[in-house]
Amino acid sequence: MAPKTDHVVTLRAVRQLRRIRAFYAAGVLLWTAAAAWTGWTRPASRQMWVSALLLAVFTGLLVTASLWLQRLRPAVSNGPTHHAARRHAVAPRHASA
Repeated sequence: MAPKTDHVVTLRAVRQLRRIRAFYAAGVLLWTAAAAWTGWTRPASRQMWVSALLLAVFTGLLVTASLWLQRLRPAVSNGPTHHAARRHAVAPRHASA
């Protein structure tokens, strides 16, 4: 059986990957708009190629983060989702003679 700290680390990694995936998605949207605008106003310029390169970089990072998140999800979903103590007390069992 895996230690509980592995599960907590996995949950933390999933949260961080979700945040960074949102950041990369915003980067993809930004660089898509920048590449489209620059390609429209100044086709084949250096700025257009830089925007296209940064779009490719952010797309690669987004795909990588999504794949890592997809691989971590089964490990998280198999374990319990809440680690708090029970709310009701368990009565001690006494052996009767």
